[in-house]
Amino acid sequence: MTATDPALTALASGWAALSLLHGRIEAHIERALQSRHDLSVREYALLDVLSRQHDGVGGHLQMNQVADAVVLSKSATTRLVTRLEDRGLLARYLCPTDRRGIYTDVSPAGLELLEQARPTNDAALREALDDAARNPELAPMVKAVEAADPSPAPPRS
Repeated sequence: MTATDPALTALASGWAALSLLHGRIEAHIERALQSRHDLSVREYALLDVLSRQHDGVGGHLQMNQVADAVVLSKSATTRLVTRLEDRGLLARYLCPTDRRGIYTDVSPAGLELLEQARPTNDAALREALDDAARNPELAPMVKAVEAADPSPAPPRS
C-alpha cells in the first residue's frame, strides 16, 4: 500500500471525521458543564467513574484503572484527583486490607454536584449529537453512537 492508496485515504478520512465528532461533542459538553457547574469534562468523568465503585470484591478501582476510564495518564489522573479533593468533592483513604493501597471515593458534596451535573451532561451530549447529525460527513458516526446506546433515544425536536 502507498500513501495514496484509496483504502488508506478512506481510513484517514474516517479517522478525521471521528476526531472531529469527538472534539465537537467534548467542547459542547465542556462549555455546558463549566458554565453551569464549574466542572470540566474530565472532572465530571472522574466523579462519574468513582461514584460507581462499591465495597464488594473488585469494587474499588486502582489509580491506573481510573486513568484508563477517564483516558488520562496516571500522573494527570492523580493531579485531577488532588484538585477535586481540594474542592471537597473526593476523599482518599487507606485500603483496610492493604495499607499500601489508597482508595478514592466521591464525597457527599461530590455526589450532589454529580447528580446536579448529570442532566446538563446528558442534554449537552444530545444537543451535540443532534447538531452533528445534520452534517453529512458526521451523520453516519452519530447513528453508530446512537446504535451503541442500549437505552431508547429520546425523540428529536
